Amino acid sequence: MTQLAGKAAIVTGAAQGIGAEYARGLAAAGAAVSLCDITDPAAVVNEINAAGGKAIGRIVDITDSQAVKGLAQATHDAFGRVDILVNNAALFGALRRKPLLEIDAQEWDKVMTVNVRGTFECVKAVVPLMRAQGYGKIINVSSSTVNSGQPLLLHYVSSKGAIVAMTRSLARELGADGIRVNAISPGFTLSEAVRNNPVYTKEVTAGIAAMRSLKRDQQPEDLVGAVVFLASPASDFITGQTIIVDGGVAMS
Repeated sequence: MTQLAGKAAIVTGAAQGIGAEYARGLAAAGAAVSLCDITDPAAVVNEINAAGGKAIGRIVDITDSQAVKGLAQATHDAFGRVDILVNNAALFGALRRKPLLEIDAQEWDKVMTVNVRGTFECVKAVVPLMRAQGYGKIINVSSSTVNSGQPLLLHYVSSKGAIVAMTRSLARELGADGIRVNAISPGFTLSEAVRNNPVYTKEVTAGIAAMRSLKRDQQPEDLVGAVVFLASPASDFITGQTIIVDGGVAMS
């Protein structure tokens, strides 16, 4: 695939799991990819380069505005432009499901800081570069839990609801600059972090799969097509939208 040839993308939270799949998919579609994570994404970077793609990597805390600005500039320096931002980094897989009265302020603030402010910091870092070239694609990652009103994860669901609102407001604000802002809302996905969380047993995941129109587990690679579409010129007249990718649970 070459629909992203000549484009440069940043993917956050790309050292493993879903973010790594986004990076691989964008690279396979022809984009040069800049990966970041709080852990070293070198293994995925090396994999992409070995397969004939172009990739660089950097350890970045997305809540650190200076570090995120450095990531954006390093990407521009390496590839000459920044066309695509995939705001994937977030807290979810390690969170413990609990009633709202058991969620303390510190945990609430941590989830909001990473999931909401981290997305905000990344957007702020790339907008000047995208604005200067008159084109850009920002792809935020929400969650289908926003549509279902999932209980026992109030902080996470609230943070992902904020991402939908942010996506719509950004689309209005940045449209005149040629910057499109959309989101995807994944269903429950068997990422590495989820597989490593003992809460999500085979019985739990089987029950979730049974709720889908397409009755199987959702894998990270199931999300790649929507991201590549939103990153590509095929979606140039789409902005402010959220695509639910959950195998047909939520239908809105």
